[in-house]
Amino acid sequence: MLPDAQIPLDPAPRSGLTDVGVDEMSNAVTDDAYLSPAEAARRLGVSAKALRLYEKRGLVKPLRNDAGWRAYGPTQIARLHQVLALKGFGLPLSRIAELLCGRLASLDALLELQEQTLARESGRVDHALSLVRAARAKLAKGDVLSIDDLATLTTETTMTTKATPEEMKAIFDPISAKYFTPEEAKAIARRKFDQPAIATQWEALIAETKVLMTKGDPSSPVALNLARRWQALVDQFTGGDPAIAAKARAVWSEAMADLKAGPKLPLNPEIFAFVGKAMAKLKEQGG
Repeated sequence: MLPDAQIPLDPAPRSGLTDVGVDEMSNAVTDDAYLSPAEAARRLGVSAKALRLYEKRGLVKPLRNDAGWRAYGPTQIARLHQVLALKGFGLPLSRIAELLCGRLASLDALLELQEQTLARESGRVDHALSLVRAARAKLAKGDVLSIDDLATLTTETTMTTKATPEEMKAIFDPISAKYFTPEEAKAIARRKFDQPAIATQWEALIAETKVLMTKGDPSSPVALNLARRWQALVDQFTGGDPAIAAKARAVWSEAMADLKAGPKLPLNPEIFAFVGKAMAKLKEQGG
């Protein structure tokens, strides 16, 4: 493995460096300093191990000097911002790779997605939203983003405050007791499923829903496919019982309406509404 240490740079930018990274964003960032893996990791709030994983998955391609040492320039830092922002939505790396090869290949497209998502959570992320809008305004004027701009965007717009398992239990236990009888609660508890695996599936599905919501069409084929998978996960909890499903929706609706708990939950009313429309369309089509 190549060492992750400070790379001695010649006075002239790019001296001895080979750019093997993508160039889609080269017109949106400045040609300023280059960072070692350790410095890039520190500035973006991730580990050097994470950077190597993203490189291994093909999500970012560092520059290399003649000795093969890695360096991260503005284009690579911009790509890392995209990766970390999409991770903030809960997407798995495989899905992030697909998006970065498609509609979110450009930095501005990713910033547009962040703007729309953050706008739905403006009460909690006003400061982050102002940073993203400022970055887009600079791009619209033909200005460029420095490493400092990108590092700030990454550290202040991709971090989310999620409820811990203990907080989720404290939120949902008293509400669930209002809607589910003791017998129903015991029947649900007896259902056998891999909780960590289900949680991972829900995180990915919710993240995918947020991306689809930016297109605004719950009747699209991809939205209907998402609705099928959503219903399949719901059925694992409810056993396909419509009455239990209705009570589960009531529990979530009450939790989301709580001004203190709501912002910490993975779901929000907008997601519920979008998925509800997709499911209604799916049912209309006999799916």
